[in-house]
Amino acid sequence: MRFLGIVPQLPMFFSRFLSVSAVAICIRRTRSLNAPSPVQQFGPCGRIMKNSAMVMQIQDPASQRLTWYKPPLTVLVIKKVSDASVLAPFVYLVDWLLQEKNMVVWVESAVLEDAQLNENVRFKAIRDKLVTFKDGRDDLTDRIDFIVCLGGDGTLLYASLLFQQSVPPVMAFHLGSLGFLTPFRFDNFEEQLTSVLEGHAALTLRSRLRCVMHRRSDRKHEAKTLEADPDGDARPAANSILVLNEVVIDRGPSPYLSNIDLFLDGKYITSVQGDGLIVSTPTGSTAYAAAAGASMIHPSVPAIMVTPICPHSLSFRPIVVPAGVELKISVSPESRNTSWVSFDGRNRQELFHGDSLRVTTSIYPVPCICAQDQISDWFASLADGLHWNVRKRQKCLDELSDLTASGSEDTLDEIENMKLYDV
Repeated sequence: MRFLGIVPQLPMFFSRFLSVSAVAICIRRTRSLNAPSPVQQFGPCGRIMKNSAMVMQIQDPASQRLTWYKPPLTVLVIKKVSDASVLAPFVYLVDWLLQEKNMVVWVESAVLEDAQLNENVRFKAIRDKLVTFKDGRDDLTDRIDFIVCLGGDGTLLYASLLFQQSVPPVMAFHLGSLGFLTPFRFDNFEEQLTSVLEGHAALTLRSRLRCVMHRRSDRKHEAKTLEADPDGDARPAANSILVLNEVVIDRGPSPYLSNIDLFLDGKYITSVQGDGLIVSTPTGSTAYAAAAGASMIHPSVPAIMVTPICPHSLSFRPIVVPAGVELKISVSPESRNTSWVSFDGRNRQELFHGDSLRVTTSIYPVPCICAQDQISDWFASLADGLHWNVRKRQKCLDELSDLTASGSEDTLDEIENMKLYDV
């Protein structure tokens, strides 16, 4: 990306797409979010064999700060569709970006077709100044410096879909229903946006999953190609897509159980017999996976979560595997039916016998701008969005004894009154 830097040292799979050419601001913490480095020696004789090729430096996620080494010039504004309550904030934001910040504002072409929006007098004055694109036709790679989302979590998922490689920094305003991934409030958007454009913001790098479909027909074509040209570098014509939340494999309209084989780095792990399987990122652990009984994982944890959907087994619990593994999912040969796959709730397609889906962690995360910091934002979302661990406080013993004493007296008075009433 042209404008974004992360400071000071990035994980290996992040540093391949983010440029760090500016002098960075590092906010020191007393403790790192990463686990401490383990000792290298075990007992008098044992130790880890040194391998210089495997040495890597991992940055403390809490020190990831946004810095611009060129002023951002183009901004993409994504708004929630079919929601009249977002129209006024959208117009105010776009007008402010054009007039006050002199930025080039991009919007989806479908936005200009909104009848209610076109009736807005203020929007009519700026309509012709907007640059439009059409999803599925126009490539936004290296055209956008900054993204602003107005709506719910779906707007952030849509931004992830639009950028299947490097993603510009995303600032998400909560104007939807749940708003788990949208930490900013729109009341003082001018002050907040100015602060971010000046480079004062923490970042959460939300990892994505790279999903590749391998069709049985593709392998047949590859075999024919290799036979015709043994020296050729033939590869399967696989379709790849990056997801921010999860990829879901389910039984679709079939009344039979799904029978799905799961492999990890080429080794058979288990067969899933149930309604299906969810493979999610830490960000997606608070979405469908949470509804299916999985644990919630902080987005800075490098991991992949595997969660069964209604498994026909009392012992099949969700598991967490390292972020660097490759998962392979295929329909079991003895399965009575095919399966269906969806990617962040989109692009639903059938998985036939002989097909496979390979899932790995992508090197292209989504850099989400924090309203406060990585820890505060996440726990605030748990509390506000999911009402995590909400219950009445237990009374202390002194309060309990006082209530018991007063309750006993009230009970005796009520009994005496009842006796008088009966007489």
